[in-house]
Amino acid sequence: MHKTTAATIARFADLLMDAVCMVDADGRFVFVSAACERIFGYAPQEMIGMQMINLVAPADRERTLAAARAIMDGQPTSRFENRYVRKDGKIVHIMWSARWSETDQLRVAVARDITATKQAETMQAALYAISEAAHASDDLPALFQQIHQIIGAMLPAPGFAVALRSDKEECVEFSYHVNAHGRASPPPLACWLGEQVLRSGQAVLLTPATAAALPPALQADGMLPDCWLGVPLTTSQGSIGVLMLQSGDGPEQSGYTDQDQELLMFVSNQVATAIQRKQLHSRLRFMAQHDELTQLPNRRLFLDRLQMAVARAQRHQGRLALLFIDLNKFKQVNDEHGHACGDLLLREVAHRLKHCVRVSDTVARLGGDEFVIIVEEVLVADDTLQIVDKIHQVLAAPMLLATGLGLAVTASVGVAHYPEHGADIAQLMRYADQAMYAAKQTEEHSG
Repeated sequence: MHKTTAATIARFADLLMDAVCMVDADGRFVFVSAACERIFGYAPQEMIGMQMINLVAPADRERTLAAARAIMDGQPTSRFENRYVRKDGKIVHIMWSARWSETDQLRVAVARDITATKQAETMQAALYAISEAAHASDDLPALFQQIHQIIGAMLPAPGFAVALRSDKEECVEFSYHVNAHGRASPPPLACWLGEQVLRSGQAVLLTPATAAALPPALQADGMLPDCWLGVPLTTSQGSIGVLMLQSGDGPEQSGYTDQDQELLMFVSNQVATAIQRKQLHSRLRFMAQHDELTQLPNRRLFLDRLQMAVARAQRHQGRLALLFIDLNKFKQVNDEHGHACGDLLLREVAHRLKHCVRVSDTVARLGGDEFVIIVEEVLVADDTLQIVDKIHQVLAAPMLLATGLGLAVTASVGVAHYPEHGADIAQLMRYADQAMYAAKQTEEHSG
């Protein structure tokens, strides 16, 4: 290229907000305009002679070289996008227009910095995706798994954790933690990081270079990560927990930038709102299905579970038992010791009844001093009799209440078996109820 022409081009090119670059056949910069320093962080004299491909983000190099070969083969391109690594280590998104000059043996390109646009698009997409996940997820673990996928599409996140504030003010409890190998228990380093973020209310970036800030016990452990980034999960009511990412190995997962931290902070606000809504929904659903005093399933949930239990027994030609339990002389407890004492007694009874059956069985409170138990997969009637005997034993043992009062109660228990005593839930409940009242009359007469 003629020197005078090149100088003229350079003067005008320096006026442009976009960067103008010229790269020779070997892929080296031979000319860059002044805007390159603002976009790439290198002064023009630093870029001259540098290999263009060395500035491209490693993940984008192969397709960038393919695009360069196509341009040199006479196929001009416009709106080609890739990522470059600035001098300060930050990632910049570039949109290129380029063509090959056969006469000058130069690839001439105009570069536009679209980083801000890309980041805005990413944030908007994340906001929409998290909102969709919050509506589609059935529970918090499912929500966290989807959020991990959403964040993993934006940032390197083979390690991902959500820790929520526990009842203790500055402690966290991990609700979700995965590493590159799948679900796992959180390492001590993650617990320490979570508490630091929760205590400070600020993002914390942990790298091997900052390992000196770790407690001596963690430094001695020798299990330092490549990079951890923790940000608070904050709502209008304050911090509810911590969101943490752990990078993996390799050049694409060597750490997190300020841009990554800014993006994760934005995402964490949406995640915190989604968690809060899901928690509220779970609490409302629990309140609608459980007894407020004992936290046992209420009548509505009991009927749902009994219907499903009968349906399962019908499909598999199995058996189940339904137990109706009524405390004897409970009104006397309320009259003599007060309703507060009666409430404490009901809570203790509920606690003991749950320990009489398997976790898979259902203990519910219908109201007052009436409880019911659904026992599935009953092989023979004697199995149920053993449960009834156990109920009598555990209730007969003195109950020391919070008031300091010790009480012992008895109960009348009625049992119905499917299918012997009923083919549907109405028949089973009627039989168990009648059996319970028959047992009560027998106990009163014998007493």
